[in-house]
Amino acid sequence: MDYSKTADAALVAKTIEALKTHNIQAEVVDTKEAAFTRIKELIPAGAEVMTGSSTTLNEIGFTEYLKSGTHGWKNLKDALAAEKDPVKQGALRKQSVLAEYFLGSVHAVTETGETLTASGSGSQIPAYAFTSQNVIWVVGTQKIVPTMDEAFKRLKEYTFPLEDARMKATGAAGSNIGKILIMNNEASYLGRTIRLIFVNEKLGF
Repeated sequence: MDYSKTADAALVAKTIEALKTHNIQAEVVDTKEAAFTRIKELIPAGAEVMTGSSTTLNEIGFTEYLKSGTHGWKNLKDALAAEKDPVKQGALRKQSVLAEYFLGSVHAVTETGETLTASGSGSQIPAYAFTSQNVIWVVGTQKIVPTMDEAFKRLKEYTFPLEDARMKATGAAGSNIGKILIMNNEASYLGRTIRLIFVNEKLGF
């Protein structure tokens, strides 16, 4: 399977309908610019916003926009960057998973409506799974796979080597698959909104 190839319209539509049956709101836009615009429409002024580390968010321009301070949101990453005491910064990082809006991506989406996310530290997993009231994922359609077995294969054989190389290029020791989250269903009684925005472009790993 070519893990870098974007999915056709029929497969994207099928996957969107499957995600909805798992209580994950899903939609599709054509370009990264449209995804960026959609995010700005979804997050109200004054909201707390936090992001996980995401090549996809970097590529659509959201990461730099959040840093700019021109958006009217409360950027929780500002406080993290400003705090130089490691203990206090760690406490802020834990509190950040309670953000009203937590944004990122996932590493694979199955045609049957499940998502797979891997993390080195696990810092975004609490927000994705439970703690944030609103989660927004931006996902290139090349991440759609037939089954969860294929999702794990994509992660280990495609995503991880690319992320490991990216990390090493920054001077870091490399990446690791520390923790993995499978989202099979979002319980409606939790009252959260999980939204996945597919983009008809190759984005992220």
